[in-house]
Amino acid sequence: MPLEAARLTLAADGTPISETYGDIYHSSAGGHAQALHVFLAGNGLPARWQGRDGFTILETGFGLGLNFLATWRAWRDDTQGCRKLHFISVEKHPLAAADLALAHAAWPELGDLAAQLRRFWPPFVAGAHRLEFEGGRLILTLIFADAVEVVPTLTMAVDAFYLDGFSPARNPELWSTGLCRSLACLAAPGATLATWSVAGSVRRALSAAQFAVEKRSGFAHKRQMLVGRYGAVSLPPNTLANNPTLRADEDGG
Repeated sequence: MPLEAARLTLAADGTPISETYGDIYHSSAGGHAQALHVFLAGNGLPARWQGRDGFTILETGFGLGLNFLATWRAWRDDTQGCRKLHFISVEKHPLAAADLALAHAAWPELGDLAAQLRRFWPPFVAGAHRLEFEGGRLILTLIFADAVEVVPTLTMAVDAFYLDGFSPARNPELWSTGLCRSLACLAAPGATLATWSVAGSVRRALSAAQFAVEKRSGFAHKRQMLVGRYGAVSLPPNTLANNPTLRADEDGG
């Protein structure tokens, strides 16, 4: 099946919107800060990768690449970070490099990393594309495909999941029980997940896949978010509000 490119537009306040799904790519309150709060802090990062030889993250929905860029910066700036970081992301509707540049202009603090990503942006061809950064210590595997079809074929041990599809009401396949069970099959011992969605259908799908899930304080105007751990009975206390390493650039993040 040929790839269908994402169609990007910007709202009056600059918030990026997917015409394909009629939904925003990130909060109007700040994409970088949202990535740090929801996906990094929600997965206990950077603390969980510190001192390790390797760490693997799997994301559902690459979108603008913001979560990857925020993770890259946090890992690069962490003197105790893991020796090698592998970031795998599945995207059914990738953006053209020109649209990425338009969106990336909103985060000057990530500008140098965003420019590197666009420089190596893969051709518009379905399948897996391996991009290496930081002398090969950071590996981004971009998979241009339908996550429902490709995730069950993957073989890896994932330490952290970023669940970042569009709204379950508009993109239900990325939140289905079947996909959540496929993710669970990839979970390493102690694997965690985080997402901005707290929809009941999402919580039930994750619970059915043996993830212990819990609501935590959300980002900006969104009151709650969801975190989880595979195979756990309960989760440790909330550490989202007490992680000084995870903050956007003071000059405008």
